Amino acid sequence: MKAIILAVGRGERLRPLTDTIPKPLVDVGGQALIHHHLNNLAAAGVTEVVINLSWLGDQIEQALGSGDRFGVKIEYSREPVGALETAGGIIAALPLLGNDPFLMISADVFCDYPLAQLRNHALDGLGHLVMVNNPAHHPEGDFAIAQSGKLVRGGSRLTFSGMAILHPDLFADWTPQRRPLRPVLEKALLDQSLTGELYEGIWSDVGTPERLAEIRARLES
Repeated sequence: MKAIILAVGRGERLRPLTDTIPKPLVDVGGQALIHHHLNNLAAAGVTEVVINLSWLGDQIEQALGSGDRFGVKIEYSREPVGALETAGGIIAALPLLGNDPFLMISADVFCDYPLAQLRNHALDGLGHLVMVNNPAHHPEGDFAIAQSGKLVRGGSRLTFSGMAILHPDLFADWTPQRRPLRPVLEKALLDQSLTGELYEGIWSDVGTPERLAEIRARLES
């Protein structure tokens, strides 16, 4: 199974830090965020990784190279200035990802979820999302998990962690252009094509200086 790490974000709320450093290279717990993901993917047996690039993407490519030192092979999907958003970036990278289900990880989250568990999950539908309890900055959540394991709109909503297994067919009806992921997931939700699980371990969306300081302090303690 291949994986895609979404690494194009501008990191507006982390400025001025991200004016000169792309958010995936920000240090958390002694190493760059994206290093955590690559090490965790390799430990889970995922050895082929696609990384999409836009803002300061050259820095990311220079820092990671071919991926040899992480035990993976990296291919890069380059996007135009302004990037293509999440779904648009995945659609653009599909030729590199192939026809089989793949792991998706947002580079700007920190999580200790065991990726081998996700890699070995038997996909029932077009996607399986890792959900977390709603953080203070996103109290309304995204989707709920029904007793069947399907994701639904109603009920006690949880927050999408930024980690999932997705099937390329999830994007079959969507043209390649700048496109967010939410409408794609909403459509699959109506078709009952998405499942989910709740993860209650360490997770942080490292999107602001406050949240960056918080996860750093938590890991140091």
